Amino acid sequence: MIKFNEVVNISNTHVLSVVTELFHLEGYNIQLIPPHEGGRNVVYTCEQEGCESLILRVSFLPDRKREDYMAELEYVRYLFEHGASVSNVVNSKKGHLLEEFTYDEHTFFICMFVKAKGKLLVENHYQYREGVPLTEYHYNSGKVLGKMHQLSKSYVPVHRRHHFLDKYNTEYIERLVPKSFSLLRSKMVELLQAVQELGSSQETLGMIHFDYNDGNYSIDFDTGQITVFDFDNSCYGWYMFDLASLWMNGVGWVQFEADADKRKQFMDEYFQTALSGYTSETQISTALLEKLSLFIQVSLLENILDHFEVAQREGEEPEEDEVLLYLIKCLEEDIPFKGFFHDIYSSEAPFEYEER
Repeated sequence: MIKFNEVVNISNTHVLSVVTELFHLEGYNIQLIPPHEGGRNVVYTCEQEGCESLILRVSFLPDRKREDYMAELEYVRYLFEHGASVSNVVNSKKGHLLEEFTYDEHTFFICMFVKAKGKLLVENHYQYREGVPLTEYHYNSGKVLGKMHQLSKSYVPVHRRHHFLDKYNTEYIERLVPKSFSLLRSKMVELLQAVQELGSSQETLGMIHFDYNDGNYSIDFDTGQITVFDFDNSCYGWYMFDLASLWMNGVGWVQFEADADKRKQFMDEYFQTALSGYTSETQISTALLEKLSLFIQVSLLENILDHFEVAQREGEEPEEDEVLLYLIKCLEEDIPFKGFFHDIYSSEAPFEYEER
C-alpha cells in the first residue's frame, strides 16, 4: 500500500499542477496542513489575497470507491444548500464535485472546500469569546448538530454512503482485533447486537457526521458561529452516535478536576445546555436519550477499532498504547461514560491506563 509520505511527494510534484488548472488556483499560495496520526488524506490550504480561502483534499487509500466520495460530497452540498453551517464543496472548472488523477497506477480522488470561517478552538488556546459565557459555545455546538440531523431526516441521496453496521460487524472485529483480546472481541459483538436490536426509523437513523468534535469545526470568535467540516467518515447511523460524541466533547473542560462528583456535575450541566441547543432544531425522544451510555460505549468501540486499523496499516504494536488500553478496559469491564466518573480515571493522566 502506498505510504502517506509518498502521496505527499506525488501531490507536490504532480497532483498540484493538475489541481491548479482544474480549480482555478493560479496565483494561490498552497500549503500542506501537517497530518494527524492515522490521517487518510493529504490536505492543503489554498489562499490568495482578496479571494475566499479554500481547502484542497487529496484522498489515496484504496478502501473507498468513487461512489463513496460522491455520496459524501453530495450530502455536504445538500446540507449547505439547506442552511446547515458546513463548509461548502467547490465545483471544479468542469462543474464536478470530485476529480480523479492517476499516477503510477495509483488513483487519487481530489475535492475542494471553502475554508470554514474562524479557527479551531485549540488554535485559540481553548479560550472562548472574551466576555461571553462558555455556555453559548456549548449551546451552539448542540444547535449546529441538531440542524444537520433535522435535514438528514428528509435527505434522499443520489449516491448512498454505507450503513454503520455494514462496516462494524463481527468479520471486521475479527480481522482487526488479535485473538489474544478475546474478551474485547465478545464485548464488541454484544454491543453491536444491542444497537441492532434498537431498530431504526426516519426519526432515529440517517446520515450522521460520525466524527463530531472540536477538531472538525471552526468557530468565528466575532460571532460564535460554528462551521462544520470533514464529513470523510459520514455514514448512515443512529443520531445518538453523534450525540454521544457531543457528550464526550465536554470532558476536556473538566478532565483535570480530581473530584469525580464535580466532574459529574459539570458534565450534567454541560450536556443539558448542549441538548437545549440540539432540541431547538430537532426532536429526540426520551427513550433514545436513555441510550446515551450505550452509544458512548459504541463510540469507544469505533475508536478502539480505528486504533487497531491504524496500527495494522503502520505496522505498530497497539498493545503499547496506554490510551488504547484505557478504552479497552472500559469496554471489557462495562465501565460507563468512558470511565470519567470511575476509579479507573486519573485527572493527572486523563484517559490513560496504568496498573494501579
